[in-house]
Amino acid sequence: MPKRYGVKDKDVAVAHIVSGLLDGSLRPGDRIDRTEIAGKLGMSRVPVQEAVNQLERDGIVAIPYHRGVFLERFDAEVVEEHYEVYGMLSGIASARAATRRPAELLTRLRDLVIQMSGADDPEVFENVVWEFRRAINQAVAGPRLRAAISTFQGFMPTAFWLACAGQQREYMLPMYVEELDAIEHGDPDRARAVVVGRTARMAVTVIEELRRRGVFDRSETDRHEIDRDSSDRTPERNRHA
Repeated sequence: MPKRYGVKDKDVAVAHIVSGLLDGSLRPGDRIDRTEIAGKLGMSRVPVQEAVNQLERDGIVAIPYHRGVFLERFDAEVVEEHYEVYGMLSGIASARAATRRPAELLTRLRDLVIQMSGADDPEVFENVVWEFRRAINQAVAGPRLRAAISTFQGFMPTAFWLACAGQQREYMLPMYVEELDAIEHGDPDRARAVVVGRTARMAVTVIEELRRRGVFDRSETDRHEIDRDSSDRTPERNRHA
């Protein structure tokens, strides 16, 4: 296999395993054969092991002692949890940007929103969105926060998001406009709320796409929605029981 210049073998192995999870060729509970993956990708077992270690930290695989590597649970609730935490972390950064409002960052974000508005190509739009988040994180987030956010950003490959392009641009563009407005007006609570709301909507998009692909069984996904709605209607006095 040709050398992948500029791409770490470990990241290639991560993408390979995650892609299998997202297209349904790998299922929760499946055993990950590191030797087989190394051979298929044309690399040594070292980067594959590095990939597995990262995926264990990310909660995607489990490595029981002396039993091998297995895919963790993966369902609609797991996807929601993923985006809930990602929204909280990104919301911290956006709220911080709204509090500090560095002039250079504001100028950069305004320019990026203009680019988003004119981006008809889904891949161009996705790249600009990525740059918007990166600009905020680089300007106001510390190294620990940036590292935590990057863990969640890298889970869904760009190719997966491009498959959802028709759905995501419609709701994401107005929310990025609103996020910028909140940052410009020094409203950290609104900036945080916009980010949390947007990532919750991203979770819905991902779940719908995985359902369409047959990765999530429709009856299981519908049951999850019913359970969540029932939880939302639970009287406040019983929620902490």
